[in-house]
Amino acid sequence: MTITALMPVYPRCGVRPVRGEGCHLISEDGSRYLDMAAGIAVNALGHGHPHLVKAIADQAATLMHVSNLYGSPQGEALAARICANSFADTVFFTNSGTEAVECAIKTARRFHFAAGNPQRTKIITFNNAFHGRTMGAISATNQPKMRDGFEPLLPGFAYAPFNDLDAALALIDDETAGFMVETIQGEGGVSVGSHAFITGLRKACDEHGLLLILDEVQCGYGRTGKMWAYEHYGIEPDIMPVAKGIGAGFPLGACLATERAASGMVIGTHGSTYGGNPLAMAAGEAVLDVLLADGFLAHVETIGERLRGGLEQLIPNHDHVFEAVRGRGLMLGLKLKAGVEPREFVAHARDNHGLLLVAAGENVVRILPPLVIEEAHVAECLDKLSAAARVFAPASDD
Repeated sequence: MTITALMPVYPRCGVRPVRGEGCHLISEDGSRYLDMAAGIAVNALGHGHPHLVKAIADQAATLMHVSNLYGSPQGEALAARICANSFADTVFFTNSGTEAVECAIKTARRFHFAAGNPQRTKIITFNNAFHGRTMGAISATNQPKMRDGFEPLLPGFAYAPFNDLDAALALIDDETAGFMVETIQGEGGVSVGSHAFITGLRKACDEHGLLLILDEVQCGYGRTGKMWAYEHYGIEPDIMPVAKGIGAGFPLGACLATERAASGMVIGTHGSTYGGNPLAMAAGEAVLDVLLADGFLAHVETIGERLRGGLEQLIPNHDHVFEAVRGRGLMLGLKLKAGVEPREFVAHARDNHGLLLVAAGENVVRILPPLVIEEAHVAECLDKLSAAARVFAPASDD
């Protein structure tokens, strides 16, 4: 037998974390790393945050799971709190971001079905999108690396270039249900939706009776310095899948919707065995306690500006590696020069300088630190990045 016990679908690196302390990870050999990846934007409160740890431990000792056959005082409380701090009127809890996306797709299609327009099933999505790994989610992207070998995919999707409003509008027809778009593309390259693009999609939905699904699985939950990335645009979506930072490491996601958008989601139309269990709800409450505390999001915005400014100052000194900075808040991307491979630079920074980053599309390296980082962590990150870039030579140059 040659296959590994863990199905070999990840190119796992040599770092093997066994402990976390704030914004640092410690591997089983004792090596210490500055974690500017945060579990790919998940560990919003860093590692071992005392409030989150206590909330999970206390709830685990009380009640972990009972299924959704029973009333959920914990779920009702967290859903109400999320609604009070967002556009939403209702929430469905999931275990992951891709499940939240699945719920969003079903909610949009069911809305039109219930409204007497069952032909409205097509959802317009965008090039370089990443919505998850389920069959529905990979059908919603046109990236071959997500789709190859998994055909036949689900019908009912059309694709336009990201940030190209005219191309998106040209795809609207009598079968269109709405748009689904990441307010900021993460895996696709930390590409920020332009103001004209995002507001134009909202306007088109209003004019044509369509639904706007904003995928904020990665860019929501305080990541950009506001609770939700859509707040930067002065608009609101109809449906929004979120996850990652919502549980700060505990598996949790949610699909948020307005009452109108969710009008077709009645008893029997959707479900989840684990979604919204008491343990997950305790984690979600603890995260909101921290994120909604006075000054926390302002800190994210301020420290994000400090980090971005430092990155921009690095570029002239290392212009053989870095080209530009992208993103908002603490969802930042370093665009690399042509010929510099993101995974190669990520491996170099990790193995030689103790800095954890994440590769992305469009030749970008993502910097997604815990939202609790301080000035000292920013300085450490910039020092390590500078040191890594100073001695970096692409493999093609060897």
